[in-house]
Amino acid sequence: MGRDVELAIVFADVVGSTQLYEQLGDDQARDMVARCLEIMREATESEGGSVIKTMGDEIMSTFEQADPAMNAARRMQEIISADPALAHDGGHVAIRIGCHFGPVVEELHDVVGSAVHTANRMTSQAKAGQIITTAGMVDRLSAEWRSLCREIDVATIRGRADEVLLFEVLWQPDEATNMLPTVGFGASTRRKRRLTLRFQGTDIIVGEGRKTATLGRSDDNDVIVRGNLISRLHARVEASKDRFTLVDESTNGTFVRTSAGEELYVRRDSTPLTGEGVIGLGRVAQPDSDLAVYYHVED
Repeated sequence: MGRDVELAIVFADVVGSTQLYEQLGDDQARDMVARCLEIMREATESEGGSVIKTMGDEIMSTFEQADPAMNAARRMQEIISADPALAHDGGHVAIRIGCHFGPVVEELHDVVGSAVHTANRMTSQAKAGQIITTAGMVDRLSAEWRSLCREIDVATIRGRADEVLLFEVLWQPDEATNMLPTVGFGASTRRKRRLTLRFQGTDIIVGEGRKTATLGRSDDNDVIVRGNLISRLHARVEASKDRFTLVDESTNGTFVRTSAGEELYVRRDSTPLTGEGVIGLGRVAQPDSDLAVYYHVED
């Protein structure tokens, strides 16, 4: 039976290994890939990590703490980038690394779970010589390591409703020296915008761990509003990069009245939501109505 734990998961793979085989031939390319895998394994074990498996030119490792995982990732990059045995006429063999910290299930000699998929996705986001990680990992790093992380993008991960913040880890000393001081270094220092939906005393927050909230008369909606003009799935509010959009999917449309007095009607279409106001499903939004859904966007 599996054991539920939280771990740091690291994926590292050789960039362009297919082209390497084409350029150098099977024997030399295979030796270079094997050398990279050996360095990855040694770096993992030197920091107390466990190599879970190797897959062709890729290795997957786990660590109980975030700092040892990042120490190992940096060690992999440093040794491989400086190893003369990995130089060839076309350049130098490079690796890319992705990592994440989260809950997994340990089963025999393997670990499974959405955190593994997230870590693997970070590898696909990385370029040659990069280490890419998530806010979940950054939050668990020491202050020294967090100061070497810069937020670079957001990504959507299969199986997750929310977007994931991407951070590049500046493992080379010259990169760290040249990092702009205005760049944030952890999820705890960056407050994301969020939108609050309030209906009959209950609040639903969009944009802080939740990417979408649905509104309608069906019980499986996030905001359940009963009414004869309201569709089962009437509308939804979506968050994307700190912007919020109301998307109508109903028969009778959705009405929005902003605090500035602007009135909007949306039917099978969308409109951005800013500031604050009232949403009416199927009828004009009346602030004093029992069917009014209030919204407020926090800057």
